[in-house]
Amino acid sequence: MPVTDVTTDPENLTMTIVADFAAPVERVWSAYSDPRQLERFWGPPGWPATFTAWDHTVGGRAYYSLTGPRGERSSGSWEFLSIDAPHSFEVLDSFVDDEGKPLEGFAPMRMKLSFTPTAEGTRMIGESHFDSVEALNQVVAMGVIEGTKMAMAQLDAVLQDLREFAQGKGTQVELLDDTHVRITRLVEGPRELVWRAYNEEELMRQWMLGPEGWEMTECVIATEPGQQHRTSWAPVGDTPGEPFGFEGEVLLVDAPRRAVTTERMQGTDGPETLNDLNLYEEDGATLITVLIEYPDKETRDMILATGMAEGMEASYTRLEHEVLAPAERS
Repeated sequence: MPVTDVTTDPENLTMTIVADFAAPVERVWSAYSDPRQLERFWGPPGWPATFTAWDHTVGGRAYYSLTGPRGERSSGSWEFLSIDAPHSFEVLDSFVDDEGKPLEGFAPMRMKLSFTPTAEGTRMIGESHFDSVEALNQVVAMGVIEGTKMAMAQLDAVLQDLREFAQGKGTQVELLDDTHVRITRLVEGPRELVWRAYNEEELMRQWMLGPEGWEMTECVIATEPGQQHRTSWAPVGDTPGEPFGFEGEVLLVDAPRRAVTTERMQGTDGPETLNDLNLYEEDGATLITVLIEYPDKETRDMILATGMAEGMEASYTRLEHEVLAPAERS
C-alpha cells in the first residue's frame, strides 16, 4: 500500500500524509494533474470520483463529486493557489453542494502536495492546514484518514500500463477489510462491448456460465435503478451440483462505466451483498473491477469458500473467447 504514514498535529492544526510510489516524479505528477487519471483513485473503493470542471492554473478551480454505491454524493472544489510542475501544487480544498457553493459548517482547508524523487521512485507528502482543532477533528471523524489510505492504494494500477499491471494474472481477489472484497480481471476488448455483455441477455448467456458443465436456465436483466434482476444456473447431465440462482435490485447505473446491484440467493431473505461493477478501458483492453460488500466476515468467508473466484475466472475466459474475440475478428 503506497501510504506509509498519516499523522495529525492538533497543536499546529495539520494532517500529513506520506506515500511512496514505484514511479518517477513526472509520472506521479501526471496522475495528479490529469482529471481522468485522478478519477481512478481520488475516491476510495465504492466512492469513485468524477471531476466535472478542471482549470489547472493558478487561480483556477476544479470541481469533483464522489458517488457512493447507493447514489450518495459528496462534492468538493479545489482553488489552485500555486503550481510548480512537477514538484508541488497547493489548493484551497472545500466541501461544496451540487451547485459548487461551500457547505455551511465545513471550513475549507489548505492542502499542499509535494513530490520528490527517491531511490525507488517518488515520495509524495500531502500536508493539510486547518483553521481550528474542531475542523481537523471533524475531518478525522468523517473517516478521511482511512478513506485516503484506501483511495491511494488504487494508484499503483494507474501509474502502470494497464496490461503491464494486470495482463495474464487472471481473476485477482483482494480482501480490503472484513466486509469488502475487490475482484479484478483484465479482458482484451473495448469497454462498450464488455458493458453490453453484462446487459444483453443474448451475450450474457454466452459467457456467464461458471465452470464447464453448467448452463444458464434463467436470465432476467435489469438496466435501470429500481428494476429487479434474476439469474439461475443448473448442472448439465452428470455434472455434480444443485441448481441455484441469484436475484436483486439495481441501485445505480452510469453506463458504460459503473453499475451497482444488490444480490442474494433466490428464495431467501439473505444474506445480501452489494456488488459494485466498474469498467475501465485503456488501449483496447478493459479492466473489470467488482467491489463486493458483505454483511459480515463470516458471510464473506463462506461465499469465497464456494469457489466463486474460480467460477468467475472460467466465465471471464469464456467472455474473451466467445464474445470479445469474435467481435474483434468481424
